Amino acid sequence: MAISTTKALTGDEPAGPPPEEGTARRRGALLHRLDIKGAPYVFVAPFFVVFAAFSFYPLVYTSWISLHDVELATLDVMEWVAFDNYVELWGDFRFWNALQNTITIGVISTVPQLLMALGLAHLLNYRMRGSLFFRVASLVPYATSVAAAALVFTMIFERDFGMINWALGTVGVDPVDWEADKWPAQVAISTIVIWRWTGYNALLYLAAMQAIPADRYEAASLDGASRWQQFTHVTIPGIRSTIVFTIVLSTIGATQLFGEPLIFGQGPNGVSGGADNQYQTLGLLLYEEGWKNYQMGRSATVAWAMFLLLLLVFLVQRVIQRARSRTS
Repeated sequence: MAISTTKALTGDEPAGPPPEEGTARRRGALLHRLDIKGAPYVFVAPFFVVFAAFSFYPLVYTSWISLHDVELATLDVMEWVAFDNYVELWGDFRFWNALQNTITIGVISTVPQLLMALGLAHLLNYRMRGSLFFRVASLVPYATSVAAAALVFTMIFERDFGMINWALGTVGVDPVDWEADKWPAQVAISTIVIWRWTGYNALLYLAAMQAIPADRYEAASLDGASRWQQFTHVTIPGIRSTIVFTIVLSTIGATQLFGEPLIFGQGPNGVSGGADNQYQTLGLLLYEEGWKNYQMGRSATVAWAMFLLLLLVFLVQRVIQRARSRTS
């Protein structure tokens, strides 16, 4: 090293580290760069392994079962029927009834829920006394179990002694049979969903609103925009991604709706969604086929129909989003 340095100073050898040392430095820098770039994959890889084990395998196994005639008591005995279960499901009136009920309950519960959450978040975004208390209180319904909430609302909507019918009677309205009639039952079930999820979505909107820079509101105020105009032209565009996320989350929840209508039925009618299947959802139909009729092949077919329905909804959403981005 000393001889090389002396030669470099006298001009006999170019200055700089020897070739071996330069190669080692470049190799170390390359390994360091690989460590930094590869670190996220090292931490994320176990998650994908667990996801594949607990997600892909059930999907593949369920699709395999849906192509067989399988009973719950003898899962190891399968009879190959190909796509007969899907053909029967396509012609089954109960499936289309459950699909219609799932869509109507989803719309009745999701639209008011997200609108109320948006308004609640807008109010909580202002500086007010006790704001922390109201934010924590909005999470109480979400922390309540589905069983407890459904039982309480079942008593509230009870035909003979329920609070709702008592309030309607004070203004001269006849009692409503909330469980037996189709639309009253779906409204009652949607009320449970709205009560449980409005506060949760409101906090998501509130977190997104607080991330909007304050100078946008100041510029809008200087331009003479009212609070409503600031809300529609500043707040809504600023939290658009969060709104899309809550819509997707609510769509998934509506498709998988199960606990609320099951407990609302108060007995054997809960699985079938009422005596006339007036509020049976796809989740209840899946449970009825598999654990009441013991037909696991048909139950798996319903599960895959729900999965394909979600894929279709997301595909439509993506097409609409791309069309809007092109027009804008």
